[in-house]
Amino acid sequence: MEPQWERVYFTGQIHQAEIAREILEENSIPSVIVDKRDSSYLVGDIELYVRPEDLPLARIILKQHEL
Repeated sequence: MEPQWERVYFTGQIHQAEIAREILEENSIPSVIVDKRDSSYLVGDIELYVRPEDLPLARIILKQHEL
């Protein structure tokens, strides 16, 4: 059984999610982006997920980058 991933960040802008993902990747934290926007109206959030064991460090890193 695969471990659950935890949401560490969300935004309405895809470029912000990509920036956050890149920052985490530079710090050796794997992450995935899940686009939950409505495809017709592009309203909703883009969410960034990390493994549970990476969540505390990921939060610190994103906070340091003011994300």
